Amino acid sequence: MTKFKVKTKINAPQQIVFDISRDIDVHQKSASPTNEIAIAGVTSGLINLHETVTWRGKHFGFYLTHKSRITAMNLYDYFVDEMEEGKFKSFKHEHFFSHENGVTVMKDKILYETPFGFFGKLFDFLLLKRHMTNFVLARNKVLKGLAEKKIDA
Repeated sequence: MTKFKVKTKINAPQQIVFDISRDIDVHQKSASPTNEIAIAGVTSGLINLHETVTWRGKHFGFYLTHKSRITAMNLYDYFVDEMEEGKFKSFKHEHFFSHENGVTVMKDKILYETPFGFFGKLFDFLLLKRHMTNFVLARNKVLKGLAEKKIDA
């Protein structure tokens, strides 16, 4: 099992950051380098508890699909998406939101397991974990920009 965390400070109200984080349209913007689009389930707007979205995007030169369900949600504080179908053996992304020292702190905790035994672990060590971390960092940079821009508007 691989685990990593990302922490992002955003100068915007917690509710705005929470909603932007579960906005399918915003995710598609933030994932544009991988041509990621929602193809089934909730394909636009805010995703809610028990709803699913299926993503299609290009990673490592291949178009892959990944279906996730929102399995837990406490409005404006926390939500979890978990893979139902995809290339991982398991995948869980926990999203935490809090207000600290005048800013919203968004914490991502990602846990996943690769298939294919030793070869999956080697791929994860050599490429996948770095790719996933950079993907979340790039996504959060876009979320931060959009949330802070919304406040300035």
